[in-house]
Amino acid sequence: MPVDMAILTRIAAILFPIVAIVLVGFVYGRRHDPEMGVANRINMDIFVPALILGAMASKSFEPERYLGLAGGAAILLLCCGLLAWPVARALNIDWRSFVPPMMFNNSANIGIPLAVLTWGESALPAAIILYTVSNVLHFSIGVHMLDSSASWQTLWRNPTLLSAALGISIALLGIPVWEPIVTALQLLGNVAIPLLLFALGVRMRHVRFNDLAAPLLGAFLRPVFGMALAWMLAGLLGLNARDSAMLLVFGALPPAVMNFLFAERYQQDPARVAAIVLIGNLAAIVVLPVALTLVLT
Repeated sequence: MPVDMAILTRIAAILFPIVAIVLVGFVYGRRHDPEMGVANRINMDIFVPALILGAMASKSFEPERYLGLAGGAAILLLCCGLLAWPVARALNIDWRSFVPPMMFNNSANIGIPLAVLTWGESALPAAIILYTVSNVLHFSIGVHMLDSSASWQTLWRNPTLLSAALGISIALLGIPVWEPIVTALQLLGNVAIPLLLFALGVRMRHVRFNDLAAPLLGAFLRPVFGMALAWMLAGLLGLNARDSAMLLVFGALPPAVMNFLFAERYQQDPARVAAIVLIGNLAAIVVLPVALTLVLT
């Protein structure tokens, strides 16, 4: 059937660059065991904020257009956390090591490039809104799940959130930005996506296939629930076709790598969280084609 083959070809074309760059990072990581800490910090402090600010400072960004999408993303993430809590109890594991990876998804490493490759550069602002919602919740509710004494002030020390707040303010107030500044930000931001994917590949060299009950359950249950919830929310919120499709794909994304970094920082069973995150990202090779098939047909 020619239509089906056309869809399969398009899905392969969308996912191939992502998988290829992750694979390059994985192979390089296995051979050279690079220390990615500095590169990851520079990316999150400079390149990702530049990507966000460059998109939001452009004349085409209208933040009020994405209120429904942002609200849908927030509800989706919170509901996924509510579902994950009884599942963690049924598995007899600490909910703090299972609920956050089920809530906070890989909206940066995979979500942003996937959106751009599927819907083009015009989808970048919406992808950044989705990433910002996830990031705000992760650095607030997510951190307090792991450490109830954590200061809320850390939320505003995050360069990505500061750049998002600045970009939204510029757009809402109609502040003109000199075009060469936007160009410079976009050039810096061009580094962010490939480096995010490469770093994900390097980190995936640490996959360990033991105690697979929670990782496998999370890898497939979470996207199924996320996509179903996204479909319901898109109808309730009256989202347009592209935003509905983006929210559905957002619901299917695997756990964010940041979940492992937080688990390591707060000593919340980092080995288990690493397995959940990495196996969830491996399972995305199966899950994301299904999600793309649903939104492209």
